[in-house]
Amino acid sequence: MEADVFDLPLFSFSLLLTATNNFSEENKLGEGGFEPVYKGFLEDGQEVAVKRLSRCSNQGVEEFKNEILFISKLQHRNLVKILGYCIQGEERLLVYEYMPNKGLDLYIYSKSYKSKKLEWPQLFHIINGIARGLLYLHQDSQLRIIHRDLKAANILLDREMNPKISDFGTARTFIGDDAKTTTKRLVGTYGYMSPEYAGNGIISIKSDIFSFGVILLEAVSGMKNRGFCHAAHSQNLLGHAWKLYKEGSVLELFNVSSLKSNQISEVLRSIQVGLLCVRHSPDDRPNMSEVIAMLSGKGRLAEPKQPGFFIEQNCESSTAVVTPITNNDVTFTTLEAR
Repeated sequence: MEADVFDLPLFSFSLLLTATNNFSEENKLGEGGFEPVYKGFLEDGQEVAVKRLSRCSNQGVEEFKNEILFISKLQHRNLVKILGYCIQGEERLLVYEYMPNKGLDLYIYSKSYKSKKLEWPQLFHIINGIARGLLYLHQDSQLRIIHRDLKAANILLDREMNPKISDFGTARTFIGDDAKTTTKRLVGTYGYMSPEYAGNGIISIKSDIFSFGVILLEAVSGMKNRGFCHAAHSQNLLGHAWKLYKEGSVLELFNVSSLKSNQISEVLRSIQVGLLCVRHSPDDRPNMSEVIAMLSGKGRLAEPKQPGFFIEQNCESSTAVVTPITNNDVTFTTLEAR
């Protein structure tokens, strides 16, 4: 892989080593799509996030190239910005703008972040920002991209709590409004993958729509789809939301005691949009321009249908009846013979 093929600033390894204090544990922000991410300070004092590819990783090299080629050509306020990269010997590093408020997942269901619970106006702002970023990827960007691993952990928040979609290492480009393709190399995260993708490897923009719907329902409920458990039934979060909707009590997903009347209508509309996005058939799901219109109250709201992955849970073990490939909620890759 030649370093000069990328139209981005090239950082020296020594500079990034100094910036991250030798990749110290104190500077570690977490695990990214393919390896650790560290906080760093450049010579001019600018805060950055540095993602370091493990030298023993096989899949990371392709994701590294993919991330640079895609995100360097994408410019949108709701997409994370890449500042540069480093290739030196076996080292591969990516440098991003620093997101001080970390990932949306921490605010949705991390116990340590309960004191930082998002109020509805802020949460609704984040939901709409994710939708606008996804619309750009699907329709307005020059590349037209299917993200393939959209999840709450890949939604980063800047100082003003604006959401930015990150981790484009597994993204794919597509041509045409209804383009879809199949793959034998599945990449994604359980709980967010659409049924047609997880079951048959079918990729389309509707795969991302399903993932967005899961994020929306998780954000509203404050609960995680995978591993969700309810004392009264054995369905996952999507099934629980669907059950409440049919019973006319879907507001139980959100604590509405402190909301104004117009905010309650936004919550109801958002939940319904989320249920429309996770419908089992991709043809039944809206596209992102329709989602944005519905969230704003300008689009027609259809009736939801039974969601995909209407999975029963075993509450004693908090695991799905279907055995997962991984024991952790992390990105996985399954390689199958061609």
